[in-house]
Amino acid sequence: MAMLVPKIMLNSGHEMPLIGMGTAPTAPTLPPIDQLVSIFIDAIEAGYRHFDTAAAYGSEEALGRAVADAIQRGLIESREDVFITSKLWCTETHHDLVLPALKRSLARLGMDYLDLYHIHWPVRMKNGSDQGIKLVNEDVIPFDMKGTWEAMEECHKLGLAKSIGVCNFSCTKLSQLLTHATIPPAVNQVEMHVAWRQEKMLAFCKEKGIHVSAWSPLGANGIPFWGNHAVMQNSVLKDIAFHRQKSIPQVALRWVYEQGVSVLVKSFNKDRMKENLQILDWELSNEENAKIQEIPQCRGFKGELFVHPDGPYKSPDEFWDGEL
Repeated sequence: MAMLVPKIMLNSGHEMPLIGMGTAPTAPTLPPIDQLVSIFIDAIEAGYRHFDTAAAYGSEEALGRAVADAIQRGLIESREDVFITSKLWCTETHHDLVLPALKRSLARLGMDYLDLYHIHWPVRMKNGSDQGIKLVNEDVIPFDMKGTWEAMEECHKLGLAKSIGVCNFSCTKLSQLLTHATIPPAVNQVEMHVAWRQEKMLAFCKEKGIHVSAWSPLGANGIPFWGNHAVMQNSVLKDIAFHRQKSIPQVALRWVYEQGVSVLVKSFNKDRMKENLQILDWELSNEENAKIQEIPQCRGFKGELFVHPDGPYKSPDEFWDGEL
């Protein structure tokens, strides 16, 4: 029987499942599209109803096909049974480019609307820069946050995005955004795990009514430029997992979930997909939480890929507004 995942009510008035499946490539390329469709159908069968994709990931078409197939097979009744998030890539963060970019994402998905549309990074890159996950730091140019967000709001008003949000915004950038937003972001999707607890961000977003969603809740397990082994090789988590008869990922995901944060997990392995959902019927003890609070903090993605001597960000500290 598929796991029933609890939902959170966003400030937009729409509900979002608290566990979602990420669809970004961890290898240089994604599996072939037919294989990817099958993987996403496996995830729907396992109980996932929230899927996180992006223009940069290359997974939108496969995800759309999987949802259509799942409806045809009777695994879900309709498009409304799934929550689909996608993201605006850095080459499109300009007022006039946002709506066309969203329409292209919807065309690839074969859908009429997104449940949530994000600004992927608080960054603008030159038109013609790599459209995929690859980043070229000399292509970074000043980001028009106000104009881009106005266009995001227009997407929402047109009904093409039920909720709009941001990814990887610091508290400082969120504050700047809120000074001119007429529709506040519903979500800020950020790196968050036991080794990067985001306590300042959580407090800030709670005060502003913005939900926090965690990407790389397992620390991306050492992906170059992106992650580290601070979660999966953590001795505290290993000890808790051993005594609880849980896996290290389950302990790490349960901790994030207990912070009131939605968790974006990523595995294309059917057994691990199911395992990652099995975090809902138990809790960490006060003693276990206290041990986790002692884990040294280390952001996995430092932001060097956006830093350039001639660009708007001269250092990682500038990119993150000192929130390192």
